[in-house]
Amino acid sequence: MKKDLARVALPWIGGATLALLVTCSSPAADRRQANGPAPSPAATSAGTTTPYKDISVEIEGQLFKLVNGASETAAAPGSASKIVTTYFGNEATGDLNGDGSADTAFLITQSRGGTGTFYYVVVALRTSGGYSGTNAVLLGDRIAPQMTRISGSDLIVYYADRKPGEPMTASPSVGVSMYLRVTGGRLVVVR
Repeated sequence: MKKDLARVALPWIGGATLALLVTCSSPAADRRQANGPAPSPAATSAGTTTPYKDISVEIEGQLFKLVNGASETAAAPGSASKIVTTYFGNEATGDLNGDGSADTAFLITQSRGGTGTFYYVVVALRTSGGYSGTNAVLLGDRIAPQMTRISGSDLIVYYADRKPGEPMTASPSVGVSMYLRVTGGRLVVVR
């Protein structure tokens, strides 16, 4: 369900300006926009999973096992609070580790029971046995993802964020380009 619309101009490489329509919506609505309707539980259990969504991902030193792009774990032993990690989308495919196989980069979100929805980028590295997940790199809290692409060995994530000091209630309006590479099986920011 869309809550707010804001038109923002995001400066990109070469001084060109790209006007994008940024919508702030619920995480579920964002996933539907990026990926179409969510599969029904019956469809998921019928074997329609995507192999690169079934990986383990390291987030802030903790390992999360995604099954069809989702993970739900207790925030602490015996706690009713949950850490929910979910596939968001914005996929890009290309060889990021130089082994000749097509790897898949995508965004995930994680909620830890508070008001934040933290966005991360991760890579599913294709191996002879399937896929292996890298560590996740934080993009930000309640950002507005735009596009993910691969150029050579660079993974580039474009998104809108807030200006320094702006409240979380402000719509993201500052264009950000994050460049990353896979080095020794780990995803690292290069600029």
